[in-house]
Amino acid sequence: MLDANLKEQLKGYLANVREPVELVATLDDGAKSRELLELLQEIDALSDNISLRDDADADVRRPSFAINRVGTDIGVRFAGIPMGHEFTSLVLALLQVGGHPSKASEEVIEQIRCLDGEFEFETYFSLSCQNCPDVVQALNLMSVLNPKIRHTAIDGALFQDEVEQREVMAVPSVYLNGESWGQGRMTLEEIVARLDTRSDEKEAEKINQKDPFEVLVIGGGPAGSSAAIYAARKGISTGIAAERFGGQVADTMGIENLISVTYTEGPKLVSAMEQHVKEYDVDIMNMQRAEKLIPAAQKGGLHEVRLANGGSLKARSVILSTGARWRQMGVPGEEEYRNKGVAYCPHCDGPLFKGKRVAVIGGGNSGVEAAIDLAGIVGHVTLIEFAADMRADDVLQKKLRSLKNVEIITSGQTTEVTGENGKVNGLNYTDRNTGENHHISLEGVFVQIGLVPNTEWLKGDIELSQHGEIIVNDRAETSIPGVFAAGDATTVPYKQIVISMGEGSKAALSAFDFLIRNSAPDEEDNAA
Repeated sequence: MLDANLKEQLKGYLANVREPVELVATLDDGAKSRELLELLQEIDALSDNISLRDDADADVRRPSFAINRVGTDIGVRFAGIPMGHEFTSLVLALLQVGGHPSKASEEVIEQIRCLDGEFEFETYFSLSCQNCPDVVQALNLMSVLNPKIRHTAIDGALFQDEVEQREVMAVPSVYLNGESWGQGRMTLEEIVARLDTRSDEKEAEKINQKDPFEVLVIGGGPAGSSAAIYAARKGISTGIAAERFGGQVADTMGIENLISVTYTEGPKLVSAMEQHVKEYDVDIMNMQRAEKLIPAAQKGGLHEVRLANGGSLKARSVILSTGARWRQMGVPGEEEYRNKGVAYCPHCDGPLFKGKRVAVIGGGNSGVEAAIDLAGIVGHVTLIEFAADMRADDVLQKKLRSLKNVEIITSGQTTEVTGENGKVNGLNYTDRNTGENHHISLEGVFVQIGLVPNTEWLKGDIELSQHGEIIVNDRAETSIPGVFAAGDATTVPYKQIVISMGEGSKAALSAFDFLIRNSAPDEEDNAA
């Protein structure tokens, strides 16, 4: 299954396996079991520290395999063939079960080891999901570090009956001790925080003890990352507080318009951004949701940002780069059936709708690209565009119209998502030309209608546009002196990664200029 180059790379990685590892396969007579056995045999042949055996009598999913550290209770299990985006998860599992140390912080590692209780995790993933590896890898690591934690990663496309029975309609979907526990991308820190009931309190205590920053960046996407780098390069104390480092870029599949990078994927770019920020003296505070901005009372004073966990950060200048999120339709049934047929990531959740009928809402580039991708997986796609014409690039529209299992509806206003027995069974829409109402029977609705800025927490404290965007001038200045903004949360047009990076850099340079022109509070006190 692995080509020569991949085998050579994997052999190099497996040289880091320190403890004997046993691959335990549980197979049946199917084609997928034969594929899995071939993969395991190839891995077995690449390292003297790895052995392979069959356990035909095990009462577990088939095909599946365990990766166990010989003579211990340490191990993880994959149900399916972890290729595609999950191949990295497989490699990391082999290394970590084999004793290779994790790159997680010592603080988080100790937190995991101290978790008390019995935790049996199951994660449903799809091989095309770029968010799933974060969850799979986090839970695998936790099961290596704490023997009270067990984890099985399950390819939902391979275990369709199980997916139907549990009504899994979005990935990653995580079950804990047999009960639904979480859906969507989660970092290691986020998972641990949910299990450690005192984590918010402890984190708030740490944050409240921090000295004021000269520049505090709120948001860790492209704008926030570039702002932090440019500020830190000036030699001034810089902090970055982000609800999720990487922001929406982490949910983006293919990126082909980042200048000098012909192609990359969201998670890879996020990882590169984070590593670049870490090259400088930047205090990165992840999983921190800002709830209130309290502007400085006087010239040269300190701004305050209050966080959801009770912590509070102070700074001489602030850069707001909170980004945006997928816009919702705002129709009956959308929220009720979210992750039960209503989805926002076709790459992640598309494989769960194999052979079924779905709709895509939105005729821009994102909507048309989603429809094209889904057409290769599902049985039928109906694209519904509110306007009289689709807004996507001509080349995309031409490709879409060439597909036989796609229907395009323009001047269509979606009015309701309908469902039965807890999951989507169709949608209603109105023909805006005739006023006639129609119903489409289907199993999935993928919403692709643009973005909404993450600025609700700023209302009343800073000037926003009618669309909720932070109003900025050509120097990234907001209505509050010493507070700057950049990226998709602002009025700057064209929401693109490369533009956000440039705007973040501009905001940091403007903040630095502000700082050198305004004295710090203690300097003013001394002058008095």
